[in-house]
Amino acid sequence: MERFPWLCQGCTIRSVDGVPYDFGFFSGGSSTESVQENWSTLMDVTGATSIAHGHQVHGTKICKHETTSIGLNIFPDCDGHVTNSAGVLLAVTTADCVPIFLVDAARRAIAVLHAGWRGIAAGILDCGITALREHSGSRPADLMMHLGPSICGECYEVGTEVFKHLGQPIPPQPSPIDLRRVLAQKADKVGIPLTNITASDHCTRCTESSLFSHRSGDMGRQVSYIGLRP
Repeated sequence: MERFPWLCQGCTIRSVDGVPYDFGFFSGGSSTESVQENWSTLMDVTGATSIAHGHQVHGTKICKHETTSIGLNIFPDCDGHVTNSAGVLLAVTTADCVPIFLVDAARRAIAVLHAGWRGIAAGILDCGITALREHSGSRPADLMMHLGPSICGECYEVGTEVFKHLGQPIPPQPSPIDLRRVLAQKADKVGIPLTNITASDHCTRCTESSLFSHRSGDMGRQVSYIGLRP
C-alpha cells in the first residue's frame, strides 16, 4: 500500500523517547489526558481533519463515514470503519488483536477493522467487505488487504473451543493459532486475490517491535490508522 501517495496508513509504537504512547481510552493504561494528547498529536502528524474511532466490543458493527466532526470522534460499539472521503482518518486500537486494512485503489475507498478471535468468528471481515460494497461499490476482487502487527501464531495459545468457533481443525488440547493466517484463508475464500493479501512480520509479544501486548500484561494500546490524504 506504500505505492499510493494519496494514502496515509500506519501503526504507532508504545513509546517515543521513553514516553508512553498509549491510545487506549478504555483499557486503563494511561490517564485520559495523556491519551487525548496522543490522539491530538496523531491528527497533527497525519494532517487529518477528523478521526473516526470506536468503543470496540469484539463485534461486527461497521461505521460508514462520509464526513465526521472536526477532531476525534468515538462511535459506540463499533469495531470497523469505512470511508471514501479525504481527511477522515479511520482508526482501531489493538494490543494483540489483528488490525485489518482494506483498500479499493480504483474507487479510493478504505476500511480498517479490529479483529480478535471473537470478531473473526462473528464475521468482522465479511462485514467490512460488505460495508465497502454498500458504501463505494467495491468488490472483493478489487480489494487489497493488509494484516497489521498482532500476536503471532507461536505466541497465541488458545483453548480448543476457539478453533471450533473459527472453523479450524480442532486439536486435542489447547494450542497456538495464527489469526492472520485464518484471516488470509477467509479473505481468499470470499474472493480477495492472494496476491493482494499481505501481513506484518511483527508480533506484539515476541518480536522487538515496541508494541503493547495484552498477553504480556500491558494495559496500553497502539493505534492502527488509515486515511485518504486531504
